[in-house]
Amino acid sequence: MKKTLSTLTLTAGILAIAALPATAMASEVSLSGEGTVQYTPDSAHLQFTASAEHQLPEKASQQVAKTMKQWREAIEPYREELKDYSDANLTLHTRRLPVRNNSDKQETLAVASQTVSFTITDLELLNPLIKQAQKIGLQYNLGPHQFFHSKESELERQALSRAIQDVRKRCQFVASQLDKTCGEVVTLSVNGGYRPVSMMRAEASSASDVISNVGLREINTTVNATFELE
Repeated sequence: MKKTLSTLTLTAGILAIAALPATAMASEVSLSGEGTVQYTPDSAHLQFTASAEHQLPEKASQQVAKTMKQWREAIEPYREELKDYSDANLTLHTRRLPVRNNSDKQETLAVASQTVSFTITDLELLNPLIKQAQKIGLQYNLGPHQFFHSKESELERQALSRAIQDVRKRCQFVASQLDKTCGEVVTLSVNGGYRPVSMMRAEASSASDVISNVGLREINTTVNATFELE
């Protein structure tokens, strides 16, 4: 009787294992793939500021208005190519001058400023605009973060596509070494980012500024995927 029960128990165990889903017995492999796209920015966000100081607020404002008039006249040949142009807001505040002696009276100056901002999609305009800003006396700063590509979304998709192709090829290689085939994707995650390959050759706002190269950049995307091996 005991022998019969043992045989029945063993048979039931074998049947239970055979009934397990095939996916539970499938092999899996986790891999990563990379996709990189290099590009040169073709557009820029620019910002210039006119400022003036005077004891009288109206005088400071008049000086800024005069500077802005000169700027608008100077950029007239390029005006239609400046996208999202804005120069309407004048700000005014006071600045305290340092006191040398405790007995001296605290003096203040009125500070007026007006900022110009716009986007250019043709970097050939960059140096002529900088030249006019320098000539008039506008303040500005140039940095890599101000430059971008007009089709960055398309470039991001290209980098992602290359990363997916890379991880798929790696899966196919691993599977071939194990006499298997690369099957369905079980999990997938994507990480991406930007990095400059070389910096701009000029960033200061001196009279000798000439931007000759805004620098090559990369979009790098990494894909982590788990595949079934069949």
